[in-house]
Amino acid sequence: MKLKICHLYPDVLNLYGDTGNIACLARRLAWRGLSCEVSQFKIGDTPDFSDFDLFFVGGGQDFEQEVLLESLNRGAARELISAIEDERVVLAICGGYQMLGQYYETYTGSQIDFIGALDLYTVGSEQRMIGNCMSRCTPDSSGAELVGFENHSGRTFLGANLAPLATVISGFGNNGQDKTEGARYKNVFGSYYHGPMLPKNPRFADFLLETALRRKYPDAELAPLEDELESAAHEYMSNRLSGR
Repeated sequence: MKLKICHLYPDVLNLYGDTGNIACLARRLAWRGLSCEVSQFKIGDTPDFSDFDLFFVGGGQDFEQEVLLESLNRGAARELISAIEDERVVLAICGGYQMLGQYYETYTGSQIDFIGALDLYTVGSEQRMIGNCMSRCTPDSSGAELVGFENHSGRTFLGANLAPLATVISGFGNNGQDKTEGARYKNVFGSYYHGPMLPKNPRFADFLLETALRRKYPDAELAPLEDELESAAHEYMSNRLSGR
């Protein structure tokens, strides 16, 4: 079994070690003797996403998002939306997550239209939401507890037809108001969790891999890993944030 992973815009979207999510996915496949091929899609590349099983897009600043929109509007957005509707797996973090939505309204009132793949919008604020964070995924998104780090001024609000990825236990999540964190649509998983997110959340990392594998190989199952170090890192942050 083999997964083909597309890393979108690694040249500009890599805040807080987000590229570590790619390393984590590749390593967890390799430990099980499974093949993985990672390709990078950069600004100016010609989009053809038809051959990929899993996509990753990391976080970036507002300026970088505006630069990327030009590339997205030259065909990459259309290709990515097609991949999403075809139920390929997408993990999008922070700025990458926002760009999948309808628009971003700055705190001065200007509006930047995004690609519209997800029914959500983001409103900027002068006050940032920063800190370590923890949440619980919904049952259909693994039910796993997530720990991470968030740093965003944008407040994201989900439309009526879009489910959250998780419920906030500690931290701000999407907007600091409704206790939602991230979003789930088909096999798209959006989140504000940096860190990188996946190395200290092994259960959720395997859920993404298994979802991608089963789309391609319906009978696929992942063999368990020991995850002693990964679980220790997760438990440390979980205990710290819950006051245990």
